[in-house]
Amino acid sequence: MTEYKPLKQLPERAGYGPGDVLVLVGELFGRGYANGLVDEAKRLGMTVIGTTVGRRDADGTLRPLSSEELAAAGELLGGEVINIPLEAGFDMEAVGEQPSIAEQLKKARPDDWNTISFADSFVEQARAAGTRRFRSAMGQVCQELLRLIPQEANIILAHAMAGGIPRARVFMPLLNRVFKGTGEKYLPSADFWASDLGRLCDASFNEVTADTFRYLLEETEPLRQRSESFGKKVNYTAYGYHGTGILMGEEYNWQSYTPYVQGWAKMRLEDIATEARSNGINATVFNCPEIQTNSSALFLGVEIALYLLLEAIGREAGEAALAQLQERCQAMLKEGVTVQQLLERAKTYLSSPLLPGPADFPSWPQHNSREQAELMLTASAELMGMHADQKNLICAELSRIVFLTTGRLMVQASWSSDAAVFWLNHDILARLLADESGKDIL
Repeated sequence: MTEYKPLKQLPERAGYGPGDVLVLVGELFGRGYANGLVDEAKRLGMTVIGTTVGRRDADGTLRPLSSEELAAAGELLGGEVINIPLEAGFDMEAVGEQPSIAEQLKKARPDDWNTISFADSFVEQARAAGTRRFRSAMGQVCQELLRLIPQEANIILAHAMAGGIPRARVFMPLLNRVFKGTGEKYLPSADFWASDLGRLCDASFNEVTADTFRYLLEETEPLRQRSESFGKKVNYTAYGYHGTGILMGEEYNWQSYTPYVQGWAKMRLEDIATEARSNGINATVFNCPEIQTNSSALFLGVEIALYLLLEAIGREAGEAALAQLQERCQAMLKEGVTVQQLLERAKTYLSSPLLPGPADFPSWPQHNSREQAELMLTASAELMGMHADQKNLICAELSRIVFLTTGRLMVQASWSSDAAVFWLNHDILARLLADESGKDIL
């Protein structure tokens, strides 16, 4: 199992600059973690190159972006996008005469979730087909990178692929029951995970979240060899999640969102980085704190730990830095509600014995119970209810700080990283905000 290794010291200033290149492997959508990497690369004067997952036509055919879609993707990224579809996963793969998983599940009913199954070895065959397609596309992307990137450039290849929920309507009502269900609507995550649909999700999460990192490492070997022959660096980063250290009382303690069923895939991602580093490749998974984005809306309650970032900033960056942030946060709350009241409610929840604490780290990820789920959902609703406008949340402001600080730390640390896995906990994020190199983020 991966050793818990929080990043404790701010990394030394990286040697990246104009002429060097950040390659984002995974398409940029909206605002989220990957924006922090892109923003930091641009701040350093690096060139940013993007990729796309492509698009599916109505008949299911995977295609490159149209000229209009490509222009929009390039504008959002602020750089050139290689228009070769890097869609990960295998849910849309037809095998022989058998339709794809997504097609087979079109008429599936949520009430039948524990009786749905697939023909023997079909999922494995579909997965193998998806892997072949992705590897081929990744190899083509590598050839484009050899053409686009100067030989004298240092390179960061940033893996930004995650998720993998199969594209079938049957999953959303089931996952809503797993992550948001209460009373009779609650579905234990362990029960779902033990079903054929749960095992399908597990395989899909592994393929999309973790194995694509392996394919990236292997298919870009020609780029690595060329750069190293010129004495230049090729460094790999990936986004992980394995719980987060937050300030509770006087200490930073590890805690985790439950049930994080993607956790097994995230540990597989860590193992791939560990193997790569043993083979002399500078690959690092950075386990980042929870944030709230459009894609995390399914995981209601994941945002609660984020409120405690305010406590860390107060300790590490000082009251002056905290004051300006608290003022912005206070303006988002209902009249009569204070930031301190918000924090006390979050801490009451986070100190519950029903939640996984430091002693549970070796057994992560944990499945949930009805009691734990209802406790979390009640706390989340109460904290949301303290805001004046449900579309203007403190978590959005704190999420912005998280993705900017993690992006800066990942770029800087990748230059001379000596570990396969680092945790970027609230303390190191707050220390960056206190440092001259990070004060502009607040």
